[in-house]
Amino acid sequence: MALTILSIVMVATMGCNKTDDPNNGGGGGNGGNTYNGHAYVDLGLPSGTLWATCNVGADAPEDYGDYFAWGETLPNGVYDCNTYQYFNLNDWPFEITKYCTYCTDYEFGYNGFIDNLTTLLSEDDAATANWGNGWLMPTKEQCMELLEYTASTETMLNGVNGMLLTGANGNSIFLPFAGWYIDDDGVEGGELYGVRRYYTFWSSSLNFNGPYCAWGVKLENGYYRAVSLGREGGSSIRPVRSAN
Repeated sequence: MALTILSIVMVATMGCNKTDDPNNGGGGGNGGNTYNGHAYVDLGLPSGTLWATCNVGADAPEDYGDYFAWGETLPNGVYDCNTYQYFNLNDWPFEITKYCTYCTDYEFGYNGFIDNLTTLLSEDDAATANWGNGWLMPTKEQCMELLEYTASTETMLNGVNGMLLTGANGNSIFLPFAGWYIDDDGVEGGELYGVRRYYTFWSSSLNFNGPYCAWGVKLENGYYRAVSLGREGGSSIRPVRSAN
């Protein structure tokens, strides 16, 4: 309990945008280091991956930040097939073979398009586009490592529901229950679901079972797991960077 309380205090006192410390050595061991003006934490993960303390578009760990469709670098507030930039709508809704990039199956590619790309290119990575080179959206493997090598505690930070993930070294990140946007039940433009109940964030990895979904993470009711989400939905971005 003492570790959890200390971790919450440490996260609460860390902002998202700070002045880079030229003497920090890039280690991130105390959770107070920055890169390109954005704070990150070393959770002691085997890969050495460093996780940002805030979502893209957020000013504090408990802020929801912006929502992005997978592979889009700007939030647009509308999240459905009509607005998704990688979905060709020339003959929608009579066919579903519409993807014009990041497509691994001729059946779903527009006019048979296929490029076999399964990881976002840097120009389509919202973390890189918004925070600069050196920041990336995590891969599915990095997401799974985060979940495997941290302990989770459902808690509140400054009145916001979320989950605290604490590494073996005692450092933590807080993930607010920001929900996600999805076009469901015919709601035009998409609707925000799950605020204060769960949290999702995108990985940079396409689902290998089909190009219509990408991998993300969902945290809810004290558990977390990898989930396959429709690419047009709006989700949070929690950037990572390499320890090197």
